[in-house]
Amino acid sequence: MHKRSDTMETTKLAVELLRRIPRVRKITASELHQQLKDAGIERDLRTIQRQLEMLSEHFEIERDDRSKPYGYRWLEHAKALAVPNLTANESLLLQLAEEHLKNLLPAHLMKSMDAFFSQARRNLGPESNARLEREWPSKVRVVATSQPLLPPKIQPDVFDTVSEALYSNHWLYLDYKNSAGRRSKAEVMPLGLAQQGPRLYLVCRYRDYDNERSLALHRILSAEMSTVAFDRPKDFDLKKYDNDGRFGFGDGRKVKLTFVIERKAGLHILESPLSTDQKAIEICGKYLKIEATVVDSGMLKWWLQGFGDSISSFDMKPV
Repeated sequence: MHKRSDTMETTKLAVELLRRIPRVRKITASELHQQLKDAGIERDLRTIQRQLEMLSEHFEIERDDRSKPYGYRWLEHAKALAVPNLTANESLLLQLAEEHLKNLLPAHLMKSMDAFFSQARRNLGPESNARLEREWPSKVRVVATSQPLLPPKIQPDVFDTVSEALYSNHWLYLDYKNSAGRRSKAEVMPLGLAQQGPRLYLVCRYRDYDNERSLALHRILSAEMSTVAFDRPKDFDLKKYDNDGRFGFGDGRKVKLTFVIERKAGLHILESPLSTDQKAIEICGKYLKIEATVVDSGMLKWWLQGFGDSISSFDMKPV
C-alpha cells in the first residue's frame, strides 16, 4: 500500500510539473519549485530536478544544459499538457483577469498562475480557432475620466515585497520619499493596497500610531519585510477607508452639499448622482439645484472648481 501511495504522489508531481512547463520561455527547477510551493505543494528541489530529468526523456521537452541552472520548455510543435483544459471562454476571462490583477495580487500568487495564463494566451493565439474570443479584448476598453497619465515607475522588488508583507501580515521597513522630497525611514503595518488611476497606494499604520496613512508606492525607495507578524486590526476596513474619502484627502466628515449649476453642465449629475439621497430641482429650464449628502474632501472641492462659472450658490453644512 505504501508503494502504491508513493507511485501516486510521484505521478501527481509529474502532472503538476508538466502543467507548469511553458512553451515560449525556459523555466528552471528552482522556479518550478517556488510555483509548487506557492500552490501548497511541498517537495524538495532535488526531487523536482530528478523528475524534470525523467520527464525531458519521455516527453517532448527541451532541456537546455549549456549552463546551470538548466532551463526546460516544451518543444515548439509539441502537444503540451493543457493546464486546466481551458475553453475559449475561460481563456478569454483569464486573459482579461491577468491584466486587471497584476497590481492587485501578491507576486507569488500571480506567478503560481503563470501556467494558466500561458495556456490561455496559447488558446487565443493566431493559430487557434477561437477567433471571436481572440477579437473581444480589442472590442472593449476602460477609458479614463480625466487626462490620461502614464503610471509612475515603481522601484524593482518594492511591489513584490509590499504585497507579500500585506498578504502575510508582516511588518515592513520602508525607505520613503514624500512629495516634498523629504526622505525618511519607518516601520509600518501594511493594511491595504489601492489603485487610483495609474497610481498605487499602500495604506498602513506607522509603528506606535493608530491612524492610517496612504503612501504612494512609486515614492518607496526600498522595502524589506520583517520576520515579525502582526494581528490585523479589527477596527480597520479598507472599504470604509475609501468611502470616508481618505483617498480624496478627506477624513470621513459628511456634509449637506447644495449648489446651482447650468443644466447643460450638470446633466450628467442626474444620470450619475452624487449620493443616494440626491435631490435635483430644475430652475427655469436652464439651471439645476442639486442637494446631496457627501463626504467633504479635497477631491470634492477640486471637482466643484472644475465647473468654473457654471456653478453658483454653493454651500456646505455639516451633517
